[in-house]
Amino acid sequence: MLKQVLLEAVKTAAAIMKDYSTRSFTISNKEGINNLVTEVDHKCEEAIFEIIKKNYPDHYILSEESGEIVQDSNYKWIIDPIDGTVNYANHIPICCVSIGIEKDGKMELGAVYNPFIDELFFAERGQGASLNGQPIRVSKTQHLVNSCLVTGFPYTYLDMPNGPLEVFGKFIRKGVPVRRFGSAAIDLCYVAAGRFDGFFEHKLNAWDSAAGFLIIEEAGGKVTDMKGDYYNPYQPGIIATNGIIHDDLLKVVQGGEVE
Repeated sequence: MLKQVLLEAVKTAAAIMKDYSTRSFTISNKEGINNLVTEVDHKCEEAIFEIIKKNYPDHYILSEESGEIVQDSNYKWIIDPIDGTVNYANHIPICCVSIGIEKDGKMELGAVYNPFIDELFFAERGQGASLNGQPIRVSKTQHLVNSCLVTGFPYTYLDMPNGPLEVFGKFIRKGVPVRRFGSAAIDLCYVAAGRFDGFFEHKLNAWDSAAGFLIIEEAGGKVTDMKGDYYNPYQPGIIATNGIIHDDLLKVVQGGEVE
């Protein structure tokens, strides 16, 4: 039942995304430069809320646009109604709906759907990960220097030692391909599907990664924070890989060199 409601919510919001993409819609800015929100974000969020409240009125909700709807429940829905809003606002079809469901503080279900290329990624703890119903696995790339990586940059530059641009520069100088798509949820799913070998980002919110990190784990990959500890979506940094290159990527993010 929970799985069916999750998929209904993701597909309903994605249909709204796709429908409004051919219309004009209002765009505004949240805190920070180019931190956009559209009226479609809100419409998608409203549709998701309606489905959750109809089926599970007592469940806790955390969503990017509305924040927390606190309930005394051991279930929490973590929602990004449109991940990749800047892309969406500019009619770039690299964006998606992302929803993860926690039970007792552990991620149990995750779904990420990009309606523009009709790709639905899904995972249930202990049951593996899938793309449009077909099982997916992470890549088997053995060496970091031979990897294809993906990253993202915060809206405000993080002035820290070995920050996002410095790490990015290390890979570029070594000729390692690093992509920047603008949707962390899609980045994570592409690692799960073996399209990328690894992903790193210095600053994410829980709704960016809640679904995607479970999908990677269920596809056989590894996800940690930037200290190498087990990943917690309520802290900012993330490293997600096929598992084979994980330690080497971690070393670079922590200040080492690409080898």
